[in-house]
Amino acid sequence: MPGVPTEEPPMQSTSPEVRRILRLFRPYRGRLAVVALFVGLSSLVSLASPFMLREVLDVALPQGRTGLLSALVIGMVAVAIATSAFGVLQTYISTGVGQRVMHDLRTAVYGHLQRMPLSFFTRTRTGEVQSRIANDIGGMQSTVTSTATSLVSNFTSVIATFIAMAVLEWRLTLVSLLMLPFFVWISRRVGKERKRITGQRQRQMAAMSAIVEESLSVSGILLGRTMGRSRALTDDFAAESRDLVDLEIRSSMAGRWRQSTIGIVMSAMPAIIYWAAGLTAAGGRPLISIGTLVAFTTLQASLFRPMVMLLQTGVEVQSSLALFSRIFEYLDLRPDIEEPAKPTPIQNVRGEVRFEHVGFSYDGSPALQDLDLVVPAGTSLAVVGETGSGKTTLGYLVPRLYDATTGRITIDGVDVRELSFEDLSNAVGVVSQETYLFHASVADNLRFAKPDATDEDLHSAARAAQIHDHIMSLPDGYDTMVGERGYRFSGGEKQRLAIARTILRNPPILVLDEATSALDTQTEQAVQEAIDRLAEGRTTITIAHRLSTVRDADQIIVLDHGRVAERGTHGELLAHDGHYAALTARDGTPVPVA
Repeated sequence: MPGVPTEEPPMQSTSPEVRRILRLFRPYRGRLAVVALFVGLSSLVSLASPFMLREVLDVALPQGRTGLLSALVIGMVAVAIATSAFGVLQTYISTGVGQRVMHDLRTAVYGHLQRMPLSFFTRTRTGEVQSRIANDIGGMQSTVTSTATSLVSNFTSVIATFIAMAVLEWRLTLVSLLMLPFFVWISRRVGKERKRITGQRQRQMAAMSAIVEESLSVSGILLGRTMGRSRALTDDFAAESRDLVDLEIRSSMAGRWRQSTIGIVMSAMPAIIYWAAGLTAAGGRPLISIGTLVAFTTLQASLFRPMVMLLQTGVEVQSSLALFSRIFEYLDLRPDIEEPAKPTPIQNVRGEVRFEHVGFSYDGSPALQDLDLVVPAGTSLAVVGETGSGKTTLGYLVPRLYDATTGRITIDGVDVRELSFEDLSNAVGVVSQETYLFHASVADNLRFAKPDATDEDLHSAARAAQIHDHIMSLPDGYDTMVGERGYRFSGGEKQRLAIARTILRNPPILVLDEATSALDTQTEQAVQEAIDRLAEGRTTITIAHRLSTVRDADQIIVLDHGRVAERGTHGELLAHDGHYAALTARDGTPVPVA
């Protein structure tokens, strides 16, 4: 289905990915230019040390020139201080840039997912989403924060050092560079291997996050313990964790033997240079002075260190491409429901709702077909029918949780697809069967609907929802923490908190999606009284499971396989003796005696 990623997405080509990663740094190119400046200065200043060392060995020490020796030593110390200062400054700036890029990426992914359709979240495990935001973006940290600086610093050092080596002794420089193609080949091989393993590792981490999210929630703990599956869940988690351990070891060891070859060659290069310098001797006298030889091997170490770091950065970049691919996969998902570029403003909403030839399909299977319906402002509509008849789908179309496949839905004559998301959410409130409360205080949960609500606003809404007295009886009152998903409250109490939250938002149109179907009779009565208070003066669409709650609706429609089978008032539909009468008899709703 569009909008839902596959388990194993195909990797994009490297070049477009790299260009896309570089675009993430574009807003910070000024700061990166400063970093490049510090890097360049640091590289140039550090090159002075080998030349000063040559003067120390070839001139100052043999000739006993203490003044020159002191000046050279002071110069070498000054170079070390300057290099360290430049390094601290460039690290501070580059780390700040990297962290801001990660912030931008996290925010972009979170904001993009907020726009995804419900179908995406019904088909994607919550732990998978969390893993991409936390683990994948977190895994990029070292690459994002240090890669730009490392590339510029090491590349500049390599070029500058190569020039200095060539100036000192061009023949030995050629010997030093013979192994460069071999180093590059090894690093590319290692990078490809780590990229593949990194993708597998991140998918494994996502699977573990999903297990933790599902099994260590309140619902998961209750289910696991009551089903006697706690040990089995622990065993499943242990198995996933062992697989992750194996992948972590493989990732850490990938190419280690091949890369160790680079270390061996680097360690052997000074000896090779000494041997090559000896071969250039003429008449028993070396053509290269001791000072030049020592300075050259010092530069050689300075050359190979950034060269190897460049190769390692290349390996890290290739590995991180697997992480970027997973993040870009989410960012490339197209939301099914888009806000209009130029929304139609709507003010003083009366609340008339019209369905004009509305149809809707899930994956090509029709849920609603050719629905024509008018709900006048301030009236109530009840929607009843068998399970799967399309009742909830109808309710979800009004606030645009889904978009109609055919036809249109209007509020006061304006197509809901032409309204801004803010105007639509202000116009339509939803109270569903499954109430969601955040792990926060009662007051914070209520203010989610209206952040600027005063304490008196909260109390007034809670009184209307008949939950104020219960809240005040708690030790901490409105500061009471509700617990994960509101588990400190009963079903009826959570439902009344949800109603209070909706009262605070004060929408002119209300959609009630089987808001009392999961409650016992006594609790249902209390919640229904709160709902009746909420519905006063509003356009109300009630998705009903228990028909006893809709007898007083201004109009009732019966859905059958996505079509309106019957419509009318409670009395009219009973007299018709059709679908509604059959549903009423099955539901046990008392029928008034004429």
